[in-house]
Amino acid sequence: MLRLGEKIIFIADRLEQNLPIGGYGYLIAYDRNNDNIFDYVVRVPKENKHYYVTATDIELEEVLLQQEAEQVEREALIDYALATNNEALFRKIMNGESAVEPEKERDKEVQSREEFIKQIGLKAWI
Repeated sequence: MLRLGEKIIFIADRLEQNLPIGGYGYLIAYDRNNDNIFDYVVRVPKENKHYYVTATDIELEEVLLQQEAEQVEREALIDYALATNNEALFRKIMNGESAVEPEKERDKEVQSREEFIKQIGLKAWI
């Protein structure tokens, strides 16, 4: 739940209330009435109006700025990987996989016979 007084940005208008999408406002109250769909009351100083909004129509300004920064960073890393022909970095960014991880997994899978029997014995003991 958002705190009162926080700066928010309108990201959607699901109930077609003519909200100023992309505009900002301040959270001034919670709508605690269980009979309606609205969650918050937002004050928009530019229009000098109050809007009843759902939680899905708004987002904190800080969260949107962080998401935008992460997107710009990811695009810059992709451009760098393409410019330097670094395939491992490109795959890591695009798929979240690394070229080093499969080698580590292979090492973990190979066990000596004694270690395998020891693990089976421990599991059987439990």
